[in-house]
Amino acid sequence: MNTFTPGRGAAYLLLAVLGFAVGLAGSLVQAAWLPGGLLLALLASAALFHAGVRVTGNQLGAAAPVAGWLGAVVWLSLGRPEGDGVFGGGIGDLVFILGGMAAAVMCATMTRLPQPIRPE
Repeated sequence: MNTFTPGRGAAYLLLAVLGFAVGLAGSLVQAAWLPGGLLLALLASAALFHAGVRVTGNQLGAAAPVAGWLGAVVWLSLGRPEGDGVFGGGIGDLVFILGGMAAAVMCATMTRLPQPIRPE
């Protein structure tokens, strides 16, 4: 049984910050180097979401980086009052957002990881 500890809380916070950073970098890279940047951004996002599950051993480990990633993507998609925005509304932007969310759902709904047997 996984109990909440300060170390686990710090891991979730670190995963959320990393999720924000990957979402920010992915949003910028996916449009700059299409299609390679899009693939790189999606692979980095999916790798972080899966790593969160592997590191923490539960689905909440995927939810923490997803929350950070989604925060960055939403923040960048809002734009500024002057009309400037990171996302131009092209197909690459939509594939990045929808592909990232699909990767998040896949990682968050994975079956539980097998727990190692501890000798007594």
